[in-house]
Amino acid sequence: MQVIRGFSAARTHLSRRVTLDPGRISPRILQRLKEIFGREISVEDAVAQILEDVRTQGDAAVRDYTRRIDGFDLDSLEVDRRQIQEAYRQVDPALVAALKVAAERIRRFHQEQKDYLFHGVIGQEWGQLVRPLERSGLYTPASSAVYPSTVLMTAIPAKVAGVKEIIHATPPRENGRVPPVTLVAADIAGVDRIFRIGGAQAIAALAYGTESVPAVDKICGPGNIFVATAKRRVFGVVDIDGIMGPSEVLIIADDSARADYCAADLLAQAEHDPQAQAVLVTTSSELAGCVQAELDRQITGLPRRAIAAESLESHGLIAVVANLEEAVNLSNLYAPEHLEMIIRDADSYISKIDHAGCIFVGENAPVPVGDYVAGPNHSLPTGGTARFSSPLNIADFVKFMDVVKMDREGLRQLGPSAVTIARAEGLEAHARALEIRFQP
Repeated sequence: MQVIRGFSAARTHLSRRVTLDPGRISPRILQRLKEIFGREISVEDAVAQILEDVRTQGDAAVRDYTRRIDGFDLDSLEVDRRQIQEAYRQVDPALVAALKVAAERIRRFHQEQKDYLFHGVIGQEWGQLVRPLERSGLYTPASSAVYPSTVLMTAIPAKVAGVKEIIHATPPRENGRVPPVTLVAADIAGVDRIFRIGGAQAIAALAYGTESVPAVDKICGPGNIFVATAKRRVFGVVDIDGIMGPSEVLIIADDSARADYCAADLLAQAEHDPQAQAVLVTTSSELAGCVQAELDRQITGLPRRAIAAESLESHGLIAVVANLEEAVNLSNLYAPEHLEMIIRDADSYISKIDHAGCIFVGENAPVPVGDYVAGPNHSLPTGGTARFSSPLNIADFVKFMDVVKMDREGLRQLGPSAVTIARAEGLEAHARALEIRFQP
């Protein structure tokens, strides 16, 4: 893990601008694309082909790509209720109980958000109405791990917002089935229909609709490069929550922080993915050294050791700076997905944070508690997009409609100004549509 010293050097390493360029595509992915399509093809062109095929051929294309990519011939794309009921018998009751605890916390947080954010009002001259989306689509990946927490985090705010139908797509796994824990989480969260399809073909089905899959108004949820590329390409046909990049954490720590806590939290982020970014910014050289030693000690027993080691080697960073003001400035520059503040009087620094997906305050609020049970959403802006975007929340699942009301006297007072502006823009019919109402 790289160690740098001084604000200027740290600023150089932590400055970044948002880019949608996926960077270098691994030879393994390119070879797999050649096997699927029978020719050399880029990720962008492959996704464009999948989207067009699903748009024009519907279920047939979805089944074809599921067979070619995932290796399953599916007789039915949708999971029936019987499989969901059976899933409860296959999942450890302790895990079911834990998911229900998490769901209740997530539901309470988003209900409170709804109570103080959403107040439709109709006044004498204007107003605003809040309406939930008709149908939302949720995507959950299923690669080397399953993510029931992501199901809860995407479905529950949609449910609280009042979305009328929630459609869930997730790739088939063993025997072409959806993992039981995913089905249980979806049922707890209130998902209406579940489809066992993944990748770009799932995003296409949700965006365009097929014979089996209804078209949605918005697609939310993380995924691999094919899912991210597909979401970007269908934006405009549907809304999307954003393009999610590798997970990241930045920890601000002073000499009061425990090295074993800091190292554990860095590893918790690094085990996500080789591209995950784990950063420590500290005012203590001694802590920096102790954290390095703890990383070496703690990583030895991790099942995902190879992933975590590659992440720390490629993207890990410890920056030693002069004071907490410099540390906060670096954090705001980096705009992390997760920001931990393990410092004295951490509460007093919250107001100084301008850019972060979620702020974790104090040594007893590590990122994993937010990943699962704290309540606020774990679907957060990555890659520096916290400078201008927000965590997934109920505002993502509603739309606002403005209302204009005006009596004759109000139109007489304001109309002439509107007429003047309309003629300045060369829109004579606009002006006349106003003037005709001024006549006796």
